Amino acid sequence: MPYWFFMFHLVEKRIAEAFAAKISTLYSVDAPVQTEQPKQASFGEIAVPAAFQLARQLKRAPKAIAAELSDAVGTIEGVAGIEIAGNGYMNVRLDRGAYGSSLLRGEAPLAAIEAEKTIIEHTNINPNKAAHIGHLRNAILGDTFVRMLRAAGSNVEVQNYIDNTGVQVADVVVAFERLEKKSPADVQTLIGTTRFDYLCWDLYARMSSYYADHSEALEWRKSTLHAIESGEGATSELAHLVSDAIVRAHLATMYRLNIEYDVLPRESEILHLKFWSQAFELLKERKAIFFENEGKNKGCWVMPASAFKQGASDEEENTDDSKVIVRSNSTVTYVGKDIAYQLWKFGLLGKDFYYRKWHTYPDGHDVWASTSEPQTGSPAFGRGARVYNVIDSRQSYLQDVVVAGLRALGFEKQAEASVHFSYEMVALSPRTCIEMGIELSDEDKKKPYVEVSGRKGLGVKADDLIDKLIEKALEEVTSRHAEDPEPQRRRVAEKIAIGALRYFMLKYTRNSVIAFDFAEALSFTGETGVYVQYAAVRASKILGKLAERGDTLPDFRAELSRDAINRQLSDERLWQALLTASKADAAIEQAVSSGEPSHVARYAFQLAQAFSSFYQDFPVVAESDKEKKTFLLWLTTYFRAQLERTLGVLGIEVPEYM
Repeated sequence: MPYWFFMFHLVEKRIAEAFAAKISTLYSVDAPVQTEQPKQASFGEIAVPAAFQLARQLKRAPKAIAAELSDAVGTIEGVAGIEIAGNGYMNVRLDRGAYGSSLLRGEAPLAAIEAEKTIIEHTNINPNKAAHIGHLRNAILGDTFVRMLRAAGSNVEVQNYIDNTGVQVADVVVAFERLEKKSPADVQTLIGTTRFDYLCWDLYARMSSYYADHSEALEWRKSTLHAIESGEGATSELAHLVSDAIVRAHLATMYRLNIEYDVLPRESEILHLKFWSQAFELLKERKAIFFENEGKNKGCWVMPASAFKQGASDEEENTDDSKVIVRSNSTVTYVGKDIAYQLWKFGLLGKDFYYRKWHTYPDGHDVWASTSEPQTGSPAFGRGARVYNVIDSRQSYLQDVVVAGLRALGFEKQAEASVHFSYEMVALSPRTCIEMGIELSDEDKKKPYVEVSGRKGLGVKADDLIDKLIEKALEEVTSRHAEDPEPQRRRVAEKIAIGALRYFMLKYTRNSVIAFDFAEALSFTGETGVYVQYAAVRASKILGKLAERGDTLPDFRAELSRDAINRQLSDERLWQALLTASKADAAIEQAVSSGEPSHVARYAFQLAQAFSSFYQDFPVVAESDKEKKTFLLWLTTYFRAQLERTLGVLGIEVPEYM
């Protein structure tokens, strides 16, 4: 990430450190100093409220402390002056010429890459059918958080856990074997000749309906699960065929959204390499779980409620609130395997997977998958210092149990470093349901949003949604650029559609229920990805017009001195535009610290708005004053670069035109 992407944040940090050092010297108080944005732009660029915190400790008026501090802090590089406002705010005014010159000349260090690894686990779709719209929010949130952390200098590993031995896969296998009478060879043929993830979507819904009408068929599920977990026989072979084919389909779907992974840890290896057995012995040894001899959970190994329910008492540990880790038939529950997996992520299990190369993306990046067979030449995975699990909010309870398992084993530090990156569901607006061919009752048509159910076969497949978005974007592109070749128009439409989808999923806070709407997502006005993309394209067009006139971009560093930049930035409109464009770093830091990618989406929109105002106020190419034209051209290139890079953090590409 270029130096100037972090410029404003570096100035903030320099100011905060200068005040912190002076506070320590004057008052023997050691604490970090916070900075804020002044309530009005006319007050300055950065506000320091430290005097208010000190007033309580020193028992002095904050205004008097502020006056003393502002005099004592002395010269701060890049600061033109400090003013006392209100009852004790210290408002900092930056040296505009120095700030602009530093941005232009690169007078700031690059962000260092952390040595410690952060692991982000996201997507994690059951490999039994096509991905649906709800999976898209998980993957887009997770991928964007990865991009944010990397932009901020973190060393990040991206994991996509594959539950290839679970109930969902078993149900599709049951359907193939019992309802369709298919052998592994038959299924292999279907994989090569059909849209297999769509076929399994329908088959899974059919199997769910069959269970509802034939409860005795649930015994098929039990026997199939045992066969899959044992890893032997035709049933196990069929399960691997199904899950591997669906995983390939899922990865292809996510790649359409610019999402890639580093490693695919699979549940089959957690079982076959005895990860769970190792974790089970640890849990028993540390008395984190106990064997239940009576009641509802008789014959099960359970974790007492007191371990993971806040406020639960020790007396509750033998109630039904205890969480089953191993069932009475000796099969392990999801949460048991998740505890083993979480231990591996931190390097605490004393075991590791083997890895084989699963796939190479078109950009050359490799994704690896776990295997139980020894391999050579694979990278090392796991051993993270922090772990974020991107899982919807309905799984909060199970995530609490996983963390409780770490604590019960004595891994307090790792428990604290385990973060449930939760989010709410995605629904559809009624008009989008209708456009996707979903029949609605009159009552549903009046609702603000409509929940869909993949289990009932009424969900919206991710690829269908993406295809519909591209179709609509292509209609708009064709109406504006009918003369261009169809492949070019489609390429532009794909970037617009993916940008619209990603931005829509990101602009809301994670705890908000989303009602996805085609018209809103693809709008050229308002807070949309299309609007931000349009700003970036417009910036490129301005620079393109210069080339059309036979001109070239000036050598900005040679022609724009600090004094020249200072003169141009005396225009408040240009100064505010430059400030806004230089605050990407602050938006990313806020988003990382709060775990809210929506902050970056919001900043991208504000950046696009700032560029739109700049574009309307200043005719860049037509400017007659040479110095001013040179500055305006530089600011245009800076805006374009910041728009492109901020969109890049959001996983959104800039199309050639709109």
